[in-house]
Amino acid sequence: MMKREKLPIEAFDYNLPDECIAYTPAKDRAESKLLVWDKEIIGEASYAQIAEFIPANSTLLFNNSKVIAARILFEKKESSENANKESTIEIFCLEPSINYSPVAMAMQATKKVEWICLVGGAKKWKEGLLEKKIMLQGKSFSVYAKKIAAVEGKFLIEFSWEQEIHFSEIIEHIGNIPLPPYIQRAASTEDKERYQTTYAKEEGSVAAPTAGLHFNEKIFQSLAAKKIDCQFLSLHVGAGTFLPVKTAHIDDHPMHEFFEVPKSVIELLLNKAIQKERQEKSGPLIAVGTTSLRTIESLYWLGVKLIQIKNSKGETKIPGVDLKLLQWDAYELHPFETSNQAALSTLLHWMEDHQMSSLISSTQLMIVPGYTFKICNGLVTNFHQPKSTLLLIIAAITGAQWKTIYQHAIDEHYRFLSYGDGSLFWIN
Repeated sequence: MMKREKLPIEAFDYNLPDECIAYTPAKDRAESKLLVWDKEIIGEASYAQIAEFIPANSTLLFNNSKVIAARILFEKKESSENANKESTIEIFCLEPSINYSPVAMAMQATKKVEWICLVGGAKKWKEGLLEKKIMLQGKSFSVYAKKIAAVEGKFLIEFSWEQEIHFSEIIEHIGNIPLPPYIQRAASTEDKERYQTTYAKEEGSVAAPTAGLHFNEKIFQSLAAKKIDCQFLSLHVGAGTFLPVKTAHIDDHPMHEFFEVPKSVIELLLNKAIQKERQEKSGPLIAVGTTSLRTIESLYWLGVKLIQIKNSKGETKIPGVDLKLLQWDAYELHPFETSNQAALSTLLHWMEDHQMSSLISSTQLMIVPGYTFKICNGLVTNFHQPKSTLLLIIAAITGAQWKTIYQHAIDEHYRFLSYGDGSLFWIN
């Protein structure tokens, strides 16, 4: 069992000069700078050259989640004495309620849907409906927002409308791309394209899986030319990933995100694991983005959970369970040296028993210093905010060297955060 210490978030702070923050995207996705680390900094180039640093027959795992226009602005009239004054209420959709999960179901809902949301200006909206008139598909109608309940600093909001139109079309029409909070400007037409990966497909994220923002068609061609395989999964980025840690210790910061991994990807991971156990040549597995990393690592721990359920019940088949990974499961489960092959094959058998072509689940996996990586051999990622869960992942890979790496990037004028430059870390 991995050791988990109570980590003070202050230990993962550093001075990030404002001039190092990328507030706008680079002119060319592929020209962003790339730092390469393998126990030490071994290379500096651009993303256009990334294939040069990756062995042939490697596999890159991308998150194809698509950012939704999650910020919706409603205008609310003030009380009678201020009848001519309006207040702006911002509703930020984070994730669908349990009645409309998974995300794909919520996006296809018609006439009504419920989401867990952050609400800006909530004190000005004590009761009543918010209304927004729109014209869509040649029809004029209203979209209403109703506050159902408060949920741990967030709100359960019901959206309703009269037409047989999917919520995905509604939110695309009335919402705005949710740029990171530190970018204090309205989203532009350029942001609508550039704060989205070129391969984005599955709607559901409220922040971009930013490591993938650098990849364009030319890079994919260079990877294919070197026989580097590219596979796709979906993890919908939630508030726990992008919001700064406000608690004194990381233990108290909530994480909860939905993912979908095709059966074919899990089969590929299993084949890699079998090759490794047979000591056959097998190229490394590299996660593009911390979201891909957390998803892939979660698969191992879900397999371990299934094995433990099976052993505890003494059954040959594992019954239907609500399979999800809790925040500290990886540190509290007792895998007894469960191999990747055993964990992944158990997971696949469970999927086959339940006739699942994709694994749809959720993960709260927190990767912090002391974590032992089970599946991934490398990580492509951006430079992250001080005191963030993402920086903790870098510290889990590099140990205390993260401070030296980040100071080097600052000194060499790398661009930081979502629109910034990035790095390739090898996990040993």
